[in-house]
Amino acid sequence: MSLVTFDKIISDRGSRYAVSGGPATSRAEVAAALTALTANKRFAKATHHSWAAILSGEGVKEDDGESGAGQIILQMLERAGLADHVVIVTRWYGGKHLGGDRFRHVVDAVRHYLAQTGR
Repeated sequence: MSLVTFDKIISDRGSRYAVSGGPATSRAEVAAALTALTANKRFAKATHHSWAAILSGEGVKEDDGESGAGQIILQMLERAGLADHVVIVTRWYGGKHLGGDRFRHVVDAVRHYLAQTGR
């Protein structure tokens, strides 16, 4: 699995964000991507790994405790026409609630990934 990661891209009130992604054509490949990501000790300690993918035309997502984040990622992948690819937004919770700003950070993280990978 060739996972591309952009770390420490957003910091707000102690919370930090990273975004990762790579090709995935099945839930097993998404699981492998998450396993590869969390093999890194820093990422293993993260609070949330929200992700989404369009696999064989079907949208799948997981909030991982960050309510609504998976849906935002999925909508952005649909708009970008990015199928058979998983995008994971990682958050290290900093102790302060971010309210609606956390959604803006998820959007910004996915935008960063799409821009940096030329998608």
